[in-house]
Amino acid sequence: MKIMSTYSVKIKEYNHIFKDTIRLYRRAVDFYIQVILNEWDQFAQCFNQKQAVQLAEGFSVMTKNRPVVRYDFGMEFYKFPSYIRRAAIAEGYGKVSSYQSNLKKWESADPRQRGCAPSIPKAGCIYPAMYKGNMFLRTDEYKAKLKVFYHNTWDWISVSLRKTDVDYVKRHCTSRKECVPTLQKRGKQWFLDFAFEEKTELNHTEVFDQTVLAVDLGLNNACTCSVMRADGTVLGRRFFRLAREYDSLKRKIDHVKKSQRHGARKLSRQWKLVCGVNDDIAVKTAHFIMDLAVECHADAIVFEHLDLGGRTHGAKKMRLHLWKARYVQSMVTDKAHRYGIRIARVNAWGTSRFAFDGSGRVLRGNESSKTRGSYGLCEFPTGKLYNCDLNASYNIGARYFIREIIKSLPATDGQRLLAKVPEAVHRSTCTLSTLISLDAELHAAV
Repeated sequence: MKIMSTYSVKIKEYNHIFKDTIRLYRRAVDFYIQVILNEWDQFAQCFNQKQAVQLAEGFSVMTKNRPVVRYDFGMEFYKFPSYIRRAAIAEGYGKVSSYQSNLKKWESADPRQRGCAPSIPKAGCIYPAMYKGNMFLRTDEYKAKLKVFYHNTWDWISVSLRKTDVDYVKRHCTSRKECVPTLQKRGKQWFLDFAFEEKTELNHTEVFDQTVLAVDLGLNNACTCSVMRADGTVLGRRFFRLAREYDSLKRKIDHVKKSQRHGARKLSRQWKLVCGVNDDIAVKTAHFIMDLAVECHADAIVFEHLDLGGRTHGAKKMRLHLWKARYVQSMVTDKAHRYGIRIARVNAWGTSRFAFDGSGRVLRGNESSKTRGSYGLCEFPTGKLYNCDLNASYNIGARYFIREIIKSLPATDGQRLLAKVPEAVHRSTCTLSTLISLDAELHAAV
């Protein structure tokens, strides 16, 4: 599989010189959006982007063999570079294709339930790709040349790249393929975003030989991890607590609440501090998970499939937790694929609610006198006290193995096995005890 990563290199000295280039590029995209909309009947027959670019140039670019065109691009965009023109065509074709697809779905929907029609696409806040040799030339290790619109013409300018950024890219990306950089603006600074491509092969270990790392991202602990085998054996457990960071996060959330109680509405500075601490927690959690996965030679990392779509309701702490969980899973996915480790997700319903020993539903918080005031512990129906997050991590790993084992078997064998272990039919109630029973039936059938 291919893995794409992007690293930004800051351009020193220049702040305003690129504005005209970006403005012209966005105007060119709007120009071709209008052309493609007007001639959509012909563009709809294109099989790929290359055909669309050739067709758009046939409508708008004059040549020796084509002295008259329907839309004269050169009259409005004098000496516009051909490579950046083709990038504008590709960008416009993508936006119009998406618009036409959305419009078709909207027209076929029930008139009583559909909302407003999709709006006509526009260029928006897009930035051009600086094609090597035509728009971008590396003249030195820390210097480069860019072709930009400057003094009413397209000309080359020399730019200096920040040394720390270039050294970082050189240290981490020498083995990767460097792709075309993109000119980007963040705040008042300009950057060249270099994309790097690398190929990796994910492991193909049989499910019965796999070792997985089951991860529960909790509210009280940053994460709780369990290393498990397919027969239900737990090889190791690890807790990751960030007491200082969570205490700092709580204080900053309390400051937000206090300000809101006094009538404040726009608290951008305070929310920026909150999100900064939450980012720090997410990054440290992702690093811990990956270090543990590499240490235990895990073949897969298993998360809960959290419903993160739509608007998140509940307390601020819960909203930040769900946002952090999305960020952690995204970072771990990118890092794990570089090591050939697979990522899996299981049904999250009831992983903390059911006891891993199969005794039934657990009691948490004020539901039990033993756990009153503490959501970190739970009471099993047998009266045993246990860590909630650790119990959930056992069930997460068990649900992954149950699903993969049943998928690996022929249909008749899978149905016969489910008949002997009926609790494995409903994946939302499976626990570690279900996996142990399933493994016992598998060995009994051999």
